[in-house]
Amino acid sequence: MDLCARLTAGDLDALADAYDRHGPYVYGVAVAVTGSQAHAEEVTQSVFVALWEQPLSYDPALGSLRGRLVSRALHESALRAKVG
Repeated sequence: MDLCARLTAGDLDALADAYDRHGPYVYGVAVAVTGSQAHAEEVTQSVFVALWEQPLSYDPALGSLRGRLVSRALHESALRAKVG
């Protein structure tokens, strides 16, 4: 079963796999945009919580999971940088 199907099925190990594969990219983007490790940690957590809570919000036909997660991290980081 692929990662997206596992996430949709509520497989907690799938979330851990997604984090292991994509977490460093999400965090790296968040640090680069916010300039803050603390904000980057919050953004990273938010991105993966959203993936867990709404796995169907990702459509593989529109691009890679990494691309989706990094895009969300960019958006959330920009909002935090603008506010902070």
